Amino acid sequence: MSDTEKRTFTDEEALAFHKYPTPGKVAVTPTKPMATQRDLSLAYSPGVAVPVRAIAADPDTAYDYTSKGNLVAVISNGTAILGLGDLGALASKPVMEGKAVLFKRFADVDSIDIEVTSKDPDEIITVVKNIGATFGGINLEDIKSPECFRIETELQELLDIPVFHDDQHGTAIISAAGLINACHINGKRLEDVKLVLCGVGAAGIASLELMKAMGVRHENCIAVDTTGVIYQGRTNGMNQWKSAHAVDTPHRTLAEAMVGADVFIGLSSKGVLTTEMVASMAPNPIIFAMANPDPEITPEEARAVRPDVIVATGRSDYPNQVNNVLGFPYIFRGALDVRARTVNHEMKIACANALAQLAREDVPDEVAAAYAGNALKFGPDYIIPSPFDPRLISYIPPFVAQAAMDTGVARRPITDMDAYRASLAQRLDPTAGFMQKISGAVMAGPKKRIVFAEGEEPSVIRAAYAFETEGLGHAILLGREELVRENMMVVGLRPDDHPLEIINARLSHQGPGYVDALYKRLQRDGYLLRDVQRLINQDRNSFAASMVAMGHADGMVTGVTRNFDQVLDEVQRVIDPAPSGRVLGMSILMAKGHTLFVADTNVTEMPEAGDLVEIAIEAANAVRKLGHKPRVAFMSYSTFGQPMGERSEKVREAVATLDELGVDFEYEGEMPPELALNPELRANYPFMRLTDSANILIMPAIHSASISTKLVQSLGGATVIGPILLGLSKSVQICPLSASVSKILQMATMAAYNLAPTE
Repeated sequence: MSDTEKRTFTDEEALAFHKYPTPGKVAVTPTKPMATQRDLSLAYSPGVAVPVRAIAADPDTAYDYTSKGNLVAVISNGTAILGLGDLGALASKPVMEGKAVLFKRFADVDSIDIEVTSKDPDEIITVVKNIGATFGGINLEDIKSPECFRIETELQELLDIPVFHDDQHGTAIISAAGLINACHINGKRLEDVKLVLCGVGAAGIASLELMKAMGVRHENCIAVDTTGVIYQGRTNGMNQWKSAHAVDTPHRTLAEAMVGADVFIGLSSKGVLTTEMVASMAPNPIIFAMANPDPEITPEEARAVRPDVIVATGRSDYPNQVNNVLGFPYIFRGALDVRARTVNHEMKIACANALAQLAREDVPDEVAAAYAGNALKFGPDYIIPSPFDPRLISYIPPFVAQAAMDTGVARRPITDMDAYRASLAQRLDPTAGFMQKISGAVMAGPKKRIVFAEGEEPSVIRAAYAFETEGLGHAILLGREELVRENMMVVGLRPDDHPLEIINARLSHQGPGYVDALYKRLQRDGYLLRDVQRLINQDRNSFAASMVAMGHADGMVTGVTRNFDQVLDEVQRVIDPAPSGRVLGMSILMAKGHTLFVADTNVTEMPEAGDLVEIAIEAANAVRKLGHKPRVAFMSYSTFGQPMGERSEKVREAVATLDELGVDFEYEGEMPPELALNPELRANYPFMRLTDSANILIMPAIHSASISTKLVQSLGGATVIGPILLGLSKSVQICPLSASVSKILQMATMAAYNLAPTE
């Protein structure tokens, strides 16, 4: 399968993603308030002169008074961009911005991309040397071999901050972790294995050096490049870095070197390793075929001749993915946190050992979900942790930091490792992890059939295609087939190459059955038979809801072309609320340090006390199903009676009713948001029953719920998911009007997750 064939998006969508709503993927946001003249005076003149003098007197205080300690430069000259080659410095910028995003996403490291328009190693070294004081670390990226070796080595000598070429060491660290565990499983010792490396570029040489540092013997390693085996005395195509790995061997070809080999490390190209070579390897062989996008040999081909083989690749669609994102964010996180002067071999080895150790530990359910429900247990198909394992941020950096301290390269040792681990666990924005967990759970279960009611819309088509190709379920597009196919072409999808199920409501053989069922529901509500026929034939929400109601689909997603209230009315003509359910909208607000569920944001305009009780119970059940312990706070401008008002009285009545019901979740109210979310403010209210900050905010009226969530979303700094529709007997989700492809896909995933009450 080629890289293009396995994508779930078109070229146009990739360009649009990078262009809208703001070009690029990164921005700079102030970390201090800039609201008043005093703020500005502190931030700039004259207040800034104070830290200036402090840093001039003691340069190390730059870590205390500037962003240096959490800032990494991602630097490239574009001479080896991914698998695309030398396309120039400016063309590398999207990749470098992407690397900056990964730093932030996985380890909360701030980074700035810098593209240097030179191929001269001396010029690049000079540039980086002269800007190095700005940063806590330098990440070199996509610089071709062999120049990258010299650039990194000289910069490490010139600068007193970590300089790390990820193309070399990232792959080396992750593959070394995998090798440790593969050898453990197969009963081999590192010092005894015969290892063959194919692909003597930056990553290949770094991998060989690290594996030797960890115990693999020099004389047991054979490196092979496009010319053949690198042996002592060879002169053709050699350089100082290759020569360091030359061995005394009679072998001259890869096939000869593979006979009796225990380990194959591939960083070369598709198809280089043949099944005959695999068959000639030692018992229980280990193959890391890491060429991208297509490995040197596929796991299926390798296992066909050697069922005893352990295989890793660079691909996410196979087990044991060697993914650099498992390494560089956490290497830098640990190095920055002790203000390390360099990243040395000991720190890399510590990272590799930590990754190997983490893979042997019990795997939490949310990590298993990220692997599409495959049983994750240490063994041949799980020797490397998942990149989405939430434990990585708190597990790996302490090992790196400890190695830095033990080897004397740490400026600021960490005295309390337990506290450090706890602080690391709080650093990440919960947004990505939340949706990853939901997506993983959907992929883990039976494939659900989800109806996309507005199937003729280009954005809906793209979302349905992504839903199906990402393995989230089976997508059904409602619409006229000719128009759907035409719009597939518009968005860059060839209908014959990307078949999606299309149903035309007017032509469906299920139509008469849906008419009969719906007419029985509506005949005493003023609907004639012909009215119902028109609904089924012409209104896609009625048809889609009927599919779900009759069990011909598991859920539906709609709302792109009509407003929420109208769509909900159309759906509720067909689908009843759950017997114990309360129909409401619940928005999920995600900001750093907080995941909040806000209800009701869409259905009940001015809820009475009984309505608020039902909203709280429904929201608590849904939040529990989403994997959180519900803690409910009833919002009000009143704080436990001061001042009182009509809406406050309703909230008080709701809390009293919950007292009588004896529900199985924490709740408290009435209170303003700051009291619900900030434990320090509760000292004046020792009677409060919440054991921690509230995560469910029940608003006193729809306007306060809707306005607050939309205000937060508009101001930025938080992600809003939803509103999620709760309380129907079947799984239905309604998108915001004119929703983006990502939002439609998100809501379709929630429909497949199914928060409908269990019958």
